[in-house]
Amino acid sequence: MTPIKSLVATQSEEFRRNRESYLARIANLQSRRATANAAGSRKAVELHKSRGQLLPRERIAALIDPGSPFLEFGHLAGEGMYEGVAPGATMVTGVGMVRGRPCMLIANDPTVKGGTLFGMTTKKHVRAQLFAWQHRLPCITMVQSGGAFLPDLENVFPDEGHGGSIMYNQVKMSSEGIVQIAIVHGPSTAGGAYIPALCDELVIIRNQGAMFLGSPQLVFSATGEVIDVERLGGAEMHCRVSGVADHIAENDSHALAITRNIVAHTQEWPPLRWTRAEPEEPLYDPAEIYGIVSRDPKYPTDSREIIARLVDGSRFQEFKQLYGDTLICGFARIEGYEFGILCNNGVLFPESAVKGAHFIEMCCQRDIPLLFMADVAGFMVGKHVERSGVAKHGAKMMTAMCAADVPKYTLIIGGAYGAGYLAMCGRPMRPNALLMWPNARAAIMGPDQAANTLAMVREDILRREGRSWTEAEREAYRQPVRQGFEEFSDAYNFARHEWCDMVIDPVETRHTLAMLVELAGRTPAKPTRFGVFRM
Repeated sequence: MTPIKSLVATQSEEFRRNRESYLARIANLQSRRATANAAGSRKAVELHKSRGQLLPRERIAALIDPGSPFLEFGHLAGEGMYEGVAPGATMVTGVGMVRGRPCMLIANDPTVKGGTLFGMTTKKHVRAQLFAWQHRLPCITMVQSGGAFLPDLENVFPDEGHGGSIMYNQVKMSSEGIVQIAIVHGPSTAGGAYIPALCDELVIIRNQGAMFLGSPQLVFSATGEVIDVERLGGAEMHCRVSGVADHIAENDSHALAITRNIVAHTQEWPPLRWTRAEPEEPLYDPAEIYGIVSRDPKYPTDSREIIARLVDGSRFQEFKQLYGDTLICGFARIEGYEFGILCNNGVLFPESAVKGAHFIEMCCQRDIPLLFMADVAGFMVGKHVERSGVAKHGAKMMTAMCAADVPKYTLIIGGAYGAGYLAMCGRPMRPNALLMWPNARAAIMGPDQAANTLAMVREDILRREGRSWTEAEREAYRQPVRQGFEEFSDAYNFARHEWCDMVIDPVETRHTLAMLVELAGRTPAKPTRFGVFRM
């Protein structure tokens, strides 16, 4: 394969200004992550530590293999959505290596509202389970939760994707041989008791962990019985009397050591189904992406320059380079793993959609993972493309993308709007993971397009009523629409709602994708069955 030759002038004023703008975005990302990592208030953290307990992230660090990475999901979930709740929605989730075996780790954070479950907490927990299910990863749930946050009950209890789905997923995964392990670190009530009770093996900590469907206060209110925590649901009772728990630990560290031993006796990690080449660094520094991404979204970014800084040796075997050139398709390796890459380089035309469908079909036949790099305003509109069958050809690309049963990853590197967002494997199309850079945006249309469209609708209404408006009035109408769409499309809005799995620094992209695809590569290959392609 021929390396991409970069034409970027890294000493130019434009590059410098783009870089300065992007570095401010990176500083903002790191600040948000630091806030999420800090979790509860200082008072809550000190109280937790005074009891001799490790913090959730300390528990995770002690559980995973020394020096191994932790791939966090939903780091910023719930950010700004609940008063007094830090980003993360009272829970930490992610994949870490335990005794050489990747596991999904799900840890309640009792320093934030007692680890109670909000709507975003259950959504985050379910998303972690679904990723684990898809990749057949053992789940280790570190429980210390007061159960559902009652004021948010409509988002926690009644529907699919809420608390009941957590339990359903546990049962179904266990039935398929996907190991479920729980550690009860502290008092866990109601759903916080059922979740560990539904696991295959359960570790509970003496004089610290407790689990019961109803707390001592609730028991007294319901029955008049007076009973303390230990006799009602403590570690000794559950290990000696009820048999609900299987292992008793003396403290957090002991519980984590027991859990590591449990994992050591689970299934072996299957071999990789692909041949991984020797990883190579790109010819060009990935940090140069900061200066390449346009600071003004109205001006396009050269996508080939981005690819050159993400793929091994900057080598890219392009497919149909001269046809449908607003969609770049080709093969490359990232940290030794082969990907079929589809990357926008303009609006989608009928030709680019057909090309995309053709390329996806080839990747499915060859069992090559797909990487969708999205930066697209959508599909082209107008008389010519409609007569050319843009809907029919766009449907071919969507059919191929949705049906493709190879691992699929979506990386939004710019804007992803309308049907373009969907065709490039947006969240509704169920990619294995959806990642966004800090500059990324996604919505049904761009802010200016939305403001102009709604202004035209309003103008038609005024005309029918025999009225008109001034340019100043028109702009006053457009401005809040534009602002609303800008706020909606922001990467951090997607992160707080769990519409993406993580917001990452561009220089983290290669390693993140490599970790994700290795997890998928340990699952069996599946044949793709395509639906009907409209010809």
